[in-house]
Amino acid sequence: MIVSFDLIILILLIPVALLALRVRDLLSAAMILGAYSFLMCLLWAEMGAVDVAFTEAAVGAGLSTVFMVATVLRTTRRSSD
Repeated sequence: MIVSFDLIILILLIPVALLALRVRDLLSAAMILGAYSFLMCLLWAEMGAVDVAFTEAAVGAGLSTVFMVATVLRTTRRSSD
């Protein structure tokens, strides 16, 4: 286990999570959550939980991000503000 690599990922996770909460655009939020899932995947893999990392990469960073982006792109606004 590389402690400095863990710390770098953890330091990156906090701003990414806060940014996902603060951003107003849904497409940006979906992409930031995909980046968050990818960082979690790296953290799980570095901790030795390869099966959890693979699942996080496939489902969290892969399918969920694609579904969220597709849903955002298929929706329209009701008002024209």
